Order: sequence, then structure tokens, then C-alpha cells
Amino acid sequence: MNDDALLDRLEAAIGTDALRYCYQPKVSLSDGKLRRVEALIRWDDEVHGTIGPDRFIPLAEENGLIDSLTRWGLDTAFRQWREWTDQGIECELAFNISARSLEALDFPDLVEAKTAEYGVPASCLVLELTEGSTQTLINLMDTLTRFRIKGIGLAIDDFGTGYSTLKLLRMLPFTELKIDRFFVRDAERSMDSRVIVEAMIGLAHGLGLSATAEGIENDAQLSLMKALGCDLAQGYRIGRPLDAAALPDWQRDWMQEWETLRL
Repeated sequence: MNDDALLDRLEAAIGTDALRYCYQPKVSLSDGKLRRVEALIRWDDEVHGTIGPDRFIPLAEENGLIDSLTRWGLDTAFRQWREWTDQGIECELAFNISARSLEALDFPDLVEAKTAEYGVPASCLVLELTEGSTQTLINLMDTLTRFRIKGIGLAIDDFGTGYSTLKLLRMLPFTELKIDRFFVRDAERSMDSRVIVEAMIGLAHGLGLSATAEGIENDAQLSLMKALGCDLAQGYRIGRPLDAAALPDWQRDWMQEWETLRL
């Protein structure tokens, strides 16, 4: 399918059941408890099947659809967070945003208004941005700072694989550093990767940030990340992206598993 046809279908899909969110759990490595869920967008096109966000998000950014997509996403994820809270599930929400959205000066106010509308405390929201976008983000310092003033967290995703420098990391007001799965995966068998992961965790803590290990796939990786002092973990060993209704059962089953791990 060419981009024009895909764009037409995406525009029609926004606000319909064709777009949905899955939610991947993140747990605390100190006690195993659910700390946060990351909202991950999915597009199930009735003609072309599942289309990955790596295909349609850039298309939305380039053709003026990213704002409407983001607004729909905030409404959807916040509404779901409210339902979980009503069920007694306490967790934070991580939401991926485009650097393009940050170009709108009123974007922090929009997000704050949405948190108020759905009763989501600002302290329970973390906005995630990829490391590759930090060259753009450095020009949006005022916008990012406004998020922090409002109490909303900012995470740098896939750290270690992009083009940002330590200088940029120091300058931007992040609250969390997410260590890319490439380093996490190799750390149990590669001393070089282990040293890098340990250094990233130390860097995060030294800057007053929390550290999250991405891509945890087995018990050995889980145990190592805990031993190295990482704060949070996510990955298939903990939980795959879930439909919203599956989170309560996952939480119950995971805590039973955690008790048997003896990390």
C-alpha cells in the first residue's frame, strides 16, 4: 500500500475500534510490584491487517495527523487508567509522545487539562521520548520544563542507541532513563555490556533519575538487573503487552511468580 492510501485509512481509523492500546507492565525490582504500564498503540486495519507504529506514526507526523492521534490516545489511555483505579489497581501510566507534538506551545496545558478531566494525578504520568529525538528536543527545553513544573515525568527511551550526548542528557529535564534491550540482553554473558549497563544505572542515579531495564526475557536478566541496582524492569519475562482487561489477572499471577523467584 502506498503512503497516500495508508494516510487516508489512518485518518479514517482515528477514533474508531481499528486503533487500540495494549499495555505492557513495568515492575519495581525492589519488591516485584506493578509500578507502571506503558501504553502501546496498535492499528488493526480490516484490509491490510496489523500495521506497526513504526510505519504509521512517522506518516502521521509528516502529514498533520499526529495531534489528533495524540489527543485520541490521551483520552483512551487516561480513561483506561481511571477504570483500573476504580478496580483497585494502583499504577502509573507511561505514554509515548512525538517530538512533533512538543512544538505546540499549548501542548503541556492540553495534557494537564486531560489529566484533570480524567482524574489522573500528574505524578502518575510519565511521557516517554526516544533518544533519537533528543537533538530536536534540545530546542524545546521550555516545553519540557513546563511538563516538569506540572509534576509530569519525562523518560528517555532506548538509551544508548541514539545520537544524544551526555551533555544533552544533563541539560534536558528527564526523570527516568530506559536502558535499551540490546545492552540488557547481552549483559548476562558479555562483561562489556554488563559494565555499560552498570554505568548507565550509576549515571541515572547520579543525575537523580530512575533507571529502567527494557527487554527482560529471562530470570537471569531479571536477577542481574536487580543486583546492579536497576529500579524498574519490563519485558516478556514479566509481561507481554496486554489487553486492558487482562491486567488484573496478570497482576495476581505475576505476584505469585515473584514470590517463587527468590531474587
